[in-house]
Amino acid sequence: MKHSFKEWFIATRYWSFPVSVMPVVATYAYLVSEGLVPAGIKPHLIALLSMIGVALLHAGGNVLSDWFDFRSGVDNPDAFAVPNLVFHKFEPSEYFRFSIWLLAAGAAIGLFISWLSGPGLLIIGGLGFLLTLLYSFLKYRALGDLDIFIIFGVLTVAGAAYAITGSYLPDALILSVPIGVITVSVLHANNTYDTLSDRAAGIKTFAMLIGQKTSALLYCCYMVFPFVYMAIAVAAGKLHPLSLLCFVALIPALKNLRQAASYDKIGLEAMKGLDQATAQMQLMFSGLLSIGLFISALL
Repeated sequence: MKHSFKEWFIATRYWSFPVSVMPVVATYAYLVSEGLVPAGIKPHLIALLSMIGVALLHAGGNVLSDWFDFRSGVDNPDAFAVPNLVFHKFEPSEYFRFSIWLLAAGAAIGLFISWLSGPGLLIIGGLGFLLTLLYSFLKYRALGDLDIFIIFGVLTVAGAAYAITGSYLPDALILSVPIGVITVSVLHANNTYDTLSDRAAGIKTFAMLIGQKTSALLYCCYMVFPFVYMAIAVAAGKLHPLSLLCFVALIPALKNLRQAASYDKIGLEAMKGLDQATAQMQLMFSGLLSIGLFISALL
């Protein structure tokens, strides 16, 4: 079956890439602002390669997750699902092979970066790769949110910091909490909206575990927490005050919060589309945070 490049690209769920690429960008900006980027072009090249590598791994993980969801019956004609497999626009074997190619390409870039920056990256990258492969298994057992926080919060920030500097930098993990929480909220919004179909498929997500109403409330908390955290981090002197440029993202965050808060009136429809809206909010939050940090380096 022939498919266009656009069809393959759409299959990756490209709209979600900000949750993987922006942590690398923000970490790079943090290192620049702290004067921790080594001299020469090499660290800047590594930063760019890291963005490409995590995007490929994220794309591979998305495609593999869709393949698992279809094979397990989570995605079916009666559920809100990615239509490519359910309606036979792609064959399952095509999705599986595509995921392998994407994951292999991302891993190859990771290995090349490890060769450039040091073997310590293999520990971080290897753990991230393993958790990516285990995502569906963990998601079906209410551990997907934790898995995503570790991958896109802790490991992506720690890995980018090591890749660029060649050293473990625990202080950079200050960024992992707000960025990781926003990323988890993307998944949480999706899982909350899918609770009925997921229950019918016999799986258990964290959103199912705590219930729909509590899940909607938790999502509202997710929209506020990163900004409270950033204010405290700046007040404590852990981040430059210009990083508070990210507060502009409070505008879409509050819009998302109001939508989720309408759960009492309209039920699960309140969560519809919030996964994509939150990914866009992640792009704004992390992008403005990065811009603030880059500007602080010039002052």
